[in-house]
Amino acid sequence: MSGPIRAKLTGKVAVITGASKGLGEAMARALAAEGAGVALVSRDPEQLNRVAAAIVAAGGEADVFPTDVASEEGVRHAEREILARFGKVNILINNAGINLRKPIIDLTLGDWHRVMDTNVTSAFLMCRAFIPYMKGAGYGRILNMTSIMSWVSLPERTLYSASKAALLGMTRALALELAPDGITANGISPGPFATDLTRPLMENPQLHAQFLANIPLARWGKPEEIGHLAVYLCSEEAGFITGTDILIDGGWTAR
Repeated sequence: MSGPIRAKLTGKVAVITGASKGLGEAMARALAAEGAGVALVSRDPEQLNRVAAAIVAAGGEADVFPTDVASEEGVRHAEREILARFGKVNILINNAGINLRKPIIDLTLGDWHRVMDTNVTSAFLMCRAFIPYMKGAGYGRILNMTSIMSWVSLPERTLYSASKAALLGMTRALALELAPDGITANGISPGPFATDLTRPLMENPQLHAQFLANIPLARWGKPEEIGHLAVYLCSEEAGFITGTDILIDGGWTAR
């Protein structure tokens, strides 16, 4: 990230979960570049500090809040700390998530709870905590990171697909409930993106070829492309977009 801070989100405060790497980091950097103050949330303080330092070095505003967002107590603590630091919250991006690939017969109830707590319960807890600070302001933005696995699936993705479909349903319900307050709620459904999480797939020639065969654009997404989309959906210009899910997948789901 370089260049002067622009003004599209100046004066706004964004809370971003899973902000220590990958798509969460990309969105944090993009929103900060547009003038938003960003509250970076994840369980990894070392990586959060790295992201915050990069944002501040580029002229942006960021602070770190190490938290387990699947914990009710952890979210309440983060709420207090973020409000004490920034005084308000205008944007919430629920990006924290994990994937677990196993055949259904090998999954345990513990696996189920782990994925659902991280991918769905965390979004519920964060929405419940921070939406009250958006009400009455005439503006608010909620982005839930869904997935193309909300729409299509692959073998051994039972837990992940179920969790992301649940998050998409939550997004639509929130959009209807919060519309009278001028708060929008939308999903972003990424396809394959080049991140640390997907590097093992990209470095495996056979798996890499299999994924590219499903992407009409014949390449992996760039994290900054998610950042640009998040900025737009959080801006005033996107005020008439709510209750939908934006597929950013290189054409995967169009096949």
